Amino acid sequence: MSNQASSLSEKKSVSDADETVFPQAEFDEVHETDYSEEQYKRLLKKMDWFLLPLMWVAYGVQQADKTGISTQALFNFRQDNHLVGQQYSWLSTLVESRSSFLMQTHDLRPVSFISHTCEVFEFPMSYLMQRVSVGKTLSVLMFFWGVIVLCTAFAHNWAGLMFLRTLQGLFECTISPSFLLIIGTWYKTSEHASRSIIWGTANSGFGVIVSLCMYAIGDSATKHDSGLAAWKGISFFLGGTTILLSFFCWFLLGTPREVAWVSKEERRIAQARIVSNKTGTDHHSRREWKKDQILEAFLDPSTWFLFCSVVLAGLPNGGITSFGSLVYTSFGFTSLETILYDIPRQAMSIVWFLLVGYLCRFPNMRFWLMLFSIVPGFIGLLALALLPSSTHYRWIKFGMYFMTMTTNINGLLLWMHVPSNVGGRTKKSAVSSIMFIAYCVGNAGGSQFFRATDAPRYIPALIACSICLALEFVFVLTWRIYLAYQNYIRDKAAEAQGLTMDQVKQLGAENGEKDITDRENPHFRYSY
Repeated sequence: MSNQASSLSEKKSVSDADETVFPQAEFDEVHETDYSEEQYKRLLKKMDWFLLPLMWVAYGVQQADKTGISTQALFNFRQDNHLVGQQYSWLSTLVESRSSFLMQTHDLRPVSFISHTCEVFEFPMSYLMQRVSVGKTLSVLMFFWGVIVLCTAFAHNWAGLMFLRTLQGLFECTISPSFLLIIGTWYKTSEHASRSIIWGTANSGFGVIVSLCMYAIGDSATKHDSGLAAWKGISFFLGGTTILLSFFCWFLLGTPREVAWVSKEERRIAQARIVSNKTGTDHHSRREWKKDQILEAFLDPSTWFLFCSVVLAGLPNGGITSFGSLVYTSFGFTSLETILYDIPRQAMSIVWFLLVGYLCRFPNMRFWLMLFSIVPGFIGLLALALLPSSTHYRWIKFGMYFMTMTTNINGLLLWMHVPSNVGGRTKKSAVSSIMFIAYCVGNAGGSQFFRATDAPRYIPALIACSICLALEFVFVLTWRIYLAYQNYIRDKAAEAQGLTMDQVKQLGAENGEKDITDRENPHFRYSY
């Protein structure tokens, strides 16, 4: 092992608010060669065991909380709460858009947007996570959204549900940005996709577990008239699980400088192993909020490629997530059959996630995999819209809907742009916020494709979703060409300066530790 730095820098005064939340981890300059490969492997194993299972469960719980009403709708959720017209669609829109509405007092329908509080809330939360603590901020918000999900069981009308779902959306919006920040501070760029895909499989993996639990709740409520509606039992189950999980996250989840399960020396090793990312590390205890990096985030073409691609991926995802169960029933399945028959699709989605995660280990495969994943989903949705309505086609429709599971991976692969391709801590937070505003817009708009007048087949919505996938294909392909061209220009510039690839790698890592952005760092190379 190379010579290590002689000491940690002196702790600052605890008068700084952000320094009282977690242990100090202010380090001197480190290099990747400061530690042996064996030490890195030992820490990597510890990181995986502590972080990935907890992130898997937490992400699965959040997805189950958000999409639970899709299953609850099978058990008189709409009827018991007297929902009419597009009111059920708006419940999905509210949790994604976090929007406030003016309402007519006579029917409580949304008339117009007052403001998109998603856009207002994302930036303060990113600022708070950067200035205080990622793990602690997420844990507190998780506790509150768990309480809100539990309280859904006591709702009895549209107004109450609207209020609860809006609050739930406000608190839930931080989980994905915080997970990307955590991944970026622990793992190398080459590990980002594979580790993120592991917790990303919770969307389906934990979904299988939750589906079985909700099937048991629904079956029990159907067979035994206990007085507790199945959809209320589901709310109690989901909310209680989230509240319990928030306590585990408080103690175990966070960046290297926040968690207590690593030693001071292991924090330094964690810093050293990601220096080669060239996007900066987590060793600064006080993080400066740089206005120039915020401006660059808005002027970077990649930010808007990301924004448009995430919106286009989110539109079909939002609609299918909220109305998938109702689409199943249009094939001729019962409510309980719908829950069971969706499990094979979720199981295959896990297999697809893991296969893509393995293939992402090879250089510059991520965008090709996204493009390939779009094609089956496009074909499946278009076929669902064009096939006759007869129940004789139920299993063909089942197969077409089954094919759409390949598109689930694209949202996560798009998110990998932030930890892998964005340099500068402030720019990374800004781009992350912009990206999740796009996620909110896409998923909120997608549920509005499904109009009550088009039930039960929702043909216009399915066609609209397939068009979005086609447009996403075009944007992702164009974006890949742009990133490849940027790398080509930088390679030519380095060649003109007589720099070797090893020198480019070293200079890029050193610049990354100075908290400069990917565009300011001429030795940064984009992954795609």
